[in-house]
Amino acid sequence: MQFFYWVALLAIVGIAIFAVQNSTAPSIVIKFLIWRFETPLSYTILGSIGAGILITLFFWIPRAIKTLVRLKELKEEVKNLETMLFKPASLGQEGNRNKEP
Repeated sequence: MQFFYWVALLAIVGIAIFAVQNSTAPSIVIKFLIWRFETPLSYTILGSIGAGILITLFFWIPRAIKTLVRLKELKEEVKNLETMLFKPASLGQEGNRNKEP
């Protein structure tokens, strides 16, 4: 699955480079409050995509870290429960069991 992600990333970078080099799109003006930017349309689209990716990662990374920590805790709990379940009885307990009728 990771191989697919790397291939997709390379394809996206290639498409972005192709779009920027072969862009004959007119410049557009972006106005926000007191700022005014004039950039080619292809840069605006690529910048919007990049901003969307960064915002998505900003919200996804803390959740992924929290999930990994919880997974580690659960694996440790399973390990502890398995050792308790499969731990052999001590000699004192076995001796008491054999003496009972």
